[in-house]
Amino acid sequence: MPVKCQTIISLIERLAPKSLAEDWDNVGIQVGDQTLETGAVLVSLDLNPQVVSEALSLGANLVVTHHPVIFKPLKNIRADLPMGRMLTDIIKNDIVVYSAHTNLDSAGEGVNQVLAELLELEEIQVLNPEKSEKLYKIVVFIPDSHANDVGQAMTKAGAGWIGNYSDCTFSVKGKGTFKATEGCSPFIGQVGILEETPEIRLETVVKENQVNRVIKAMVNAHPYEEVAYDLYPLANKAGELGLGRVGRLKQVIKLSQFMDLAKKLLKVAEVRYCGDLEAEVRKIAVCGGSGASLIHKASFAGADVFLTGDIKYHEAQEAAALGLNLVDAGHFATENPVVEKLAQYLESAFAVEDFSVPVYISKSNYDVVRYY
Repeated sequence: MPVKCQTIISLIERLAPKSLAEDWDNVGIQVGDQTLETGAVLVSLDLNPQVVSEALSLGANLVVTHHPVIFKPLKNIRADLPMGRMLTDIIKNDIVVYSAHTNLDSAGEGVNQVLAELLELEEIQVLNPEKSEKLYKIVVFIPDSHANDVGQAMTKAGAGWIGNYSDCTFSVKGKGTFKATEGCSPFIGQVGILEETPEIRLETVVKENQVNRVIKAMVNAHPYEEVAYDLYPLANKAGELGLGRVGRLKQVIKLSQFMDLAKKLLKVAEVRYCGDLEAEVRKIAVCGGSGASLIHKASFAGADVFLTGDIKYHEAQEAAALGLNLVDAGHFATENPVVEKLAQYLESAFAVEDFSVPVYISKSNYDVVRYY
């Protein structure tokens, strides 16, 4: 059964809230109408004409990419040029393109976390912890008979997480007063009479991107016609997030052995490097894609090696001056593992929501940079 694209997009933004994106980035809907329905989803690192054709053949009216198809402002859409032709095909065929870029890079289970886990790093921490998710406190007043039902509905919808602890709530008993006017159908009491009834004040925390979902679940589970609740923005944040990760290998190995491991796990034939092949390494910093801006961060974190992509000559010189071993495994290879992870996440989320929508990983996406 088809599902609206905006419903699927809301699930993606639970994993990678748009608030985590860098200011210069362009994330979210790139092309199309999110109110349209789709019978399948295609996930790809990039969008190209082959991926568009693949989506059409699969009946996937929603294509989810990591890299935005529209990054710089367009001056025109010319169907006689490659970009314009592709955008024209997308629009003509009612395809919706959604991109999760730097928000997915910084997300707790995004590009960099996936890369660090693929390398089997331990004690993983954020390399550049400049992001966090905004928190709200939601307070609702419930008759005692329904307190458990409403609380469970809210936590099931995503509320109540503090660090790695779930279902965190606080409640206190009190008395509520109200008078139902004409036209009301009160759950307790009678129209026109001031009522006083025991109630539970239940409060919990919720991430910004889950507020609407939690409120909807709360209202649906609540017995009152009009639900009394408060929503407060909090100064504390939901953990440290950001670009890059740093962690430790299970044991010390040589730089040459680490590069062999990286090539095997990232499925690349060769990598570029800067450093001493015989150097002993254990603490590893990673940043998927183009991570040269984090060279100093990696050095300051005490990393023995920094694995990333798109390293330029002078950036390699910078790492050498810092005594930091550098491994360039390519932009595509260091980011592509997240595609499978994102597809798995959507499949799991669809199962919970009982959506019968298949999720496909693009077979038309590949690294255009080759070595001869």
